[in-house]
Amino acid sequence: MLGFVAPGQTFAVDAAVDTSALNGWMVVFHPDLLRKYPLGQKIGSYGFFAYAVHEALHVSAQEEQVLDVLLATIRGEYERPIDAFSQDVLVSQLELLLNYANRFYHRQFLTRRTAEHDQLSRFEALLTSFFAQDGSQPLPTVQYFADALHVSPAYLSDMLRSLTGQNTQQHLHHALIEKAKRLLLTTSLSINETAFALGFEYPQYFNRLFKRKTGLTPVAFRFSAQ
Repeated sequence: MLGFVAPGQTFAVDAAVDTSALNGWMVVFHPDLLRKYPLGQKIGSYGFFAYAVHEALHVSAQEEQVLDVLLATIRGEYERPIDAFSQDVLVSQLELLLNYANRFYHRQFLTRRTAEHDQLSRFEALLTSFFAQDGSQPLPTVQYFADALHVSPAYLSDMLRSLTGQNTQQHLHHALIEKAKRLLLTTSLSINETAFALGFEYPQYFNRLFKRKTGLTPVAFRFSAQ
């Protein structure tokens, strides 16, 4: 298995777990190593740094061999005498390692189809149930659905994107706009009342989101359906 820890995250081993039969490797580097490189900006896009412990990458034997070769190359470069190209080479090798991890995670989403599709079905059921409620309630968050499904927000978004092409926030916005359309067409609520019923604290945020998603303001949408 392969896991990732970002700066500021806590890493610990449970003393009650017998680790005597375990072996492996760890690559640790300071964020300043990447600071002047594009990878320093790009690294935040690797969602697996925000995954939970139980969402570690399960690598196949072939993938493990690829990673072992990469590690040996990184170790070899690290142990060489430093020259003008050492940092460039190390950073490019780290980026290659992360890109392989990204590929393997995507493969895992695809090969664990049964488990992931079960999560997708549960997410869709939760989403439908939430927006079927009458009355106003706070706007749902990605964290809310991640907690309900017992996964991390980053893992949930990456899983949904791999299966549907949209992340969690995009799914929430779609469901929100569909409910907004229903309220605008089937009730006499004012635009502000519709916004409050959907959980918006400020109606202007609702107007902005609705227009961005539909191309029309709520008023124009209601008028166009008459």
